Amino acid sequence: MSDRDVVEQLSYFEKKVLKALNELKRASPEEIRRKSGLELLVEVMNASSWLHAKGLVKIDESITKSYSLMNPQVATRPLQEKVALDILLKHLNGKGSMADLKRSGKLSNEDISIALGWIRKKGWGVVSKDGADTIITVTEKGKEAVHKKGEDELLIERMARGDVSETEADKDILESLKQRKDIVNERHISSRFISLTEQGAKLAAMPFEIREEVAQLTPELIQNGGWKDVEVRKYDVKAFAPTVHGGRKHPLTLLLEKTRTVFLNMGFTEVTGNFVESAFWDMDVLFTAQDHPAREMQDTFYVKDPAKIDISQDEGLIEKVKQVHENGGKTGSLGWRYKWSRAEAEKALLRTHTTVSSVKYIAKNPKPPFKVFTIGRIFRNEAMDSTHLPEFMQIEGIVCEEGANFDMLCGLLKEFYARMGVPIRIRPGYFPYTEPSLELDIFWNGQWMELGGAGIFRPEVTEPLGVKEPVLAWGLGFERLAMLIWGLKDIRDIYVSDIDWLKSMPQI
Repeated sequence: MSDRDVVEQLSYFEKKVLKALNELKRASPEEIRRKSGLELLVEVMNASSWLHAKGLVKIDESITKSYSLMNPQVATRPLQEKVALDILLKHLNGKGSMADLKRSGKLSNEDISIALGWIRKKGWGVVSKDGADTIITVTEKGKEAVHKKGEDELLIERMARGDVSETEADKDILESLKQRKDIVNERHISSRFISLTEQGAKLAAMPFEIREEVAQLTPELIQNGGWKDVEVRKYDVKAFAPTVHGGRKHPLTLLLEKTRTVFLNMGFTEVTGNFVESAFWDMDVLFTAQDHPAREMQDTFYVKDPAKIDISQDEGLIEKVKQVHENGGKTGSLGWRYKWSRAEAEKALLRTHTTVSSVKYIAKNPKPPFKVFTIGRIFRNEAMDSTHLPEFMQIEGIVCEEGANFDMLCGLLKEFYARMGVPIRIRPGYFPYTEPSLELDIFWNGQWMELGGAGIFRPEVTEPLGVKEPVLAWGLGFERLAMLIWGLKDIRDIYVSDIDWLKSMPQI
């Protein structure tokens, strides 16, 4: 096809953009709109997309992140850890308990938990236990920090004055602020520049007339004779045409079905559970101490209505769990050696893991053998980032039979992920309710990313439930598995529902 034929097959908008770029060479869509005289940016982008498909222009796109404060008032008040540090140094001689901080009236229970986490992370203090009390002792670094503003505080002040680009701030400081809830807004800014290719520059330099034209003859044009006076654009039967996509299942649904099929083929039975559970079943039955950090409000979503769940139907089990926590019961363990609180166990929460479904199944079916799995949503009060969500899905499984052991657990996990087509790494781990314990990693984005944990339930879990044989258990991240399989770098992309990404995903 000759160059003249190519030009004649260009649309009115394409010719306008081509001529504008003949002068601008490389420009943004807005610059092209002004130069070409087109009214709308969408006209520029549609024409540019077609010119790009025909190899006449290049479209360079870059995305930068910009950060601002969700609430400007954040910049007017000190961070929780600074308030706690001030109380400890001015009123408690550098050492005090959580109760002392609460009595000051300057921090809520949630603020105190947040403050302790950051004091420990920043090295401003040492957190220790003294019986039932949590004691905070300020370090030399903490004493120095109380008199000056930290990098995170200075960045908050900058954001109060206006948006801050990711290139204008320290990456680690930005990440630390993003880990805090309700402080930072992240906005993605897309920049596009359009330029001529060698072929495009050749055609743009050619003389050609730009006038309104029609792409098809309508009944009206034929009836009123208007077809005699309009310019009809030539057709190129070889031109690019968009692919037609029909309805399809979401990729996550397909992966869930595949996961479920793998478990069923391995002889497992599926069980389900409730989103709202009592702390008793979610934590206490699993031998998680009532003062464990996982129970604090910055990690767990507690429900206001109902604020508690009646557990009286489990009275026999309640007494056994109480004894296990306080002194180990009949397990040979010393327990956690504190006074167990029924009120704490009755608190209503959004389940923090699907293991709660597993232990409920065991309580109803204590006689082995059994192999069950759960795939369901869980909720943790975490700040969103590239690998964390406050609501996500977990793959949970348990196996109980005579002779079950740690080697069998490792073999089961390797077999499951081999069937999913994913290589894993197994390393030692720690969890309050399993021993021995392991953690699974997958190699993602050039580094190892934790996928979940597994182990053999401790006697403190199984003995009150009436189970004598070993119970193998695991809880694994579902979305992180999806990230590896699909090559994603941000877990949030799974739920963005980008239409182009959804169309391009294979239906397997």
